[in-house]
Amino acid sequence: MRFWGKIYRHKHKLKDMVIEKPGTDLTRTGKVFSALEEFCYAFDIQVPIWLDSNIRDFKCFARTRFSADSFIEAIDFDYFEFQVIEED
Repeated sequence: MRFWGKIYRHKHKLKDMVIEKPGTDLTRTGKVFSALEEFCYAFDIQVPIWLDSNIRDFKCFARTRFSADSFIEAIDFDYFEFQVIEED
């Protein structure tokens, strides 16, 4: 699986990165959470909280946006977009 993470501020992309999770013992959900943690580490942000709206968007579109509501601490960007770009 391949994932794309992007950070936006004022409608401009500040950072983006692609992470690949090859076919391993992890389930799809395990790969999603593992990739999300890798993005957060690389972007030096905290791991966001999955709200109901994030879960619904991710199930329907394989993409979601984490805004300030999903983070406990204040963020210096508008949102973090996380999406699946290729399934195994």
